[in-house]
Amino acid sequence: MWNGISDPYVIKVGQRLRLRPSAQEQARASRPGTPSPAKSSGAQPVAGASATAASAARSTQAATSNGAALNLPSPAWRWPTQGQIIGRYVAGDQTQQGINIAGSAGQNIGAAADGVVVYSGAGLVGYGELIIIKHSDEWLSAYAHNRRRLVGEGARVKAGESIAEMGRTGAARDMLHFEIRRNGKPVDPLSFLPRP
Repeated sequence: MWNGISDPYVIKVGQRLRLRPSAQEQARASRPGTPSPAKSSGAQPVAGASATAASAARSTQAATSNGAALNLPSPAWRWPTQGQIIGRYVAGDQTQQGINIAGSAGQNIGAAADGVVVYSGAGLVGYGELIIIKHSDEWLSAYAHNRRRLVGEGARVKAGESIAEMGRTGAARDMLHFEIRRNGKPVDPLSFLPRP
């Protein structure tokens, strides 16, 4: 809706997506009788399904009455799986917005913090079987390339709870691609995860 993506809802690598409405759209949505694009009936699938990645991501935005993001404390993060780091976060690089952790097929993937699953599917090109967890209005985490997803949208999960099995969907080897996002923007997971 804000990004002008229409059926079949395909998002390309490197494409920029808006995660919240412009000031004009917010003002229009606040008028009585005007439907608000920021309202969501819950988690929605990403590209290739019935909505865009922006639809799922915008539910993670926190805003005060003037639209400024709230500054909430970071969750108590934990490692989602064990293994060697084979890819690191690179600021500004659209292809490396998180870390890659090598492992073996079927290896347990756990939630990095308490939260609610807002996306569970395979509709975002390049991520394979993907799970996105909302931890607060400010924080979310993403778990990509899974062999099998063990949780569906709307599921409440605890830190460490099994959410998937490691795989290679959309990847050249068995691994987990793990991202942490704050207010919709990727941050370096190694700045938040405990030292191994």
